Amino acid sequence: MRVEDRRELVITAAMAVFGERGYVGATTDAVAKAAGVSQPYVVRMFGTKEALFLAVLHRAVDRLLTDFTAVIDANPDSDTEQLRLGLGNAYGDLLADRGLLLSLMHAFVAGSDPAIGATARAAFLSVYSLLRSRARFTAEEARDFLAHGMMLNTMVGMRMGLEIDDPVARELVECVSPINADLIVRLATDR
Repeated sequence: MRVEDRRELVITAAMAVFGERGYVGATTDAVAKAAGVSQPYVVRMFGTKEALFLAVLHRAVDRLLTDFTAVIDANPDSDTEQLRLGLGNAYGDLLADRGLLLSLMHAFVAGSDPAIGATARAAFLSVYSLLRSRARFTAEEARDFLAHGMMLNTMVGMRMGLEIDDPVARELVECVSPINADLIVRLATDR
């Protein structure tokens, strides 16, 4: 296997592990096992767990920005409501990769870590800037879109779909994401 392919394999595995366990709970050993490589190989490739997490964070933000930019570019004459729906659908598609968005959430809550916090803030601001400049959202529209996405992330992270038989939980899931309600339920049971 080429070095680039193995690096990709490790980052993909790390995204799943960090998404599930968080930065503090994840280990390079768990990442190595998930990737099918040795733990020393992961350390040789990235140096530290922090450097690996930052690579995952960059990958996640790049994917989010790429997918959002594709929606914006494919709909140049759309109004903000149409773009909001298109971007929301793209975000829903990204939910299927639970490690991607949950890794972002873990980065966002690690704001006090000097390297992770700075990178997470820059990442969040880059998404906000894309919504403001390219999607032409007002500040309030961008805020609401980001808040809605964070609510979806939180529900996926809490595995809210496990409580779907509870009428209050079902109402909340369907209110927050009527299109993705079934996905939220499925992600709750996926490991």
